[in-house]
Amino acid sequence: MRVFPQRKQRQARIEIIPMIDVMMFLLAFFVLISTNVLPALGLKVDLPQSAQTERIKEPKRLTLTIDAEGHYYLEGEAIEAGALVGRLRGMAASDDKPAVIIAGDGGANLQKLVDALDLLKEAGIPAASIIAKAK
Repeated sequence: MRVFPQRKQRQARIEIIPMIDVMMFLLAFFVLISTNVLPALGLKVDLPQSAQTERIKEPKRLTLTIDAEGHYYLEGEAIEAGALVGRLRGMAASDDKPAVIIAGDGGANLQKLVDALDLLKEAGIPAASIIAKAK
């Protein structure tokens, strides 16, 4: 009868070197990402003092939407062209003129956009921004 030598029972080992490699990779990743994610705050300067200071007013923003059928919506509510002029005229007469942003449907008629710009000029708002989606 043949007798085979018995193998020694090997103890399980925990290898920590791959875990250290992964942790170093994560650390480097988060350090590099955190420098790009945080906004640039600019230079720190000690501003001079003045007795006549005035807070800068940001203009009120209004969104004028033109849908595919050519209907107007001011801040999400439907409005007719005549009522739009009256409403914007009252806002333009105040001290803080609104900044108008035109959001038009891609399938809307270009004439409706030109009509909207004419209505804004009639109301006393000489310029508007047109919002678009990036390609």
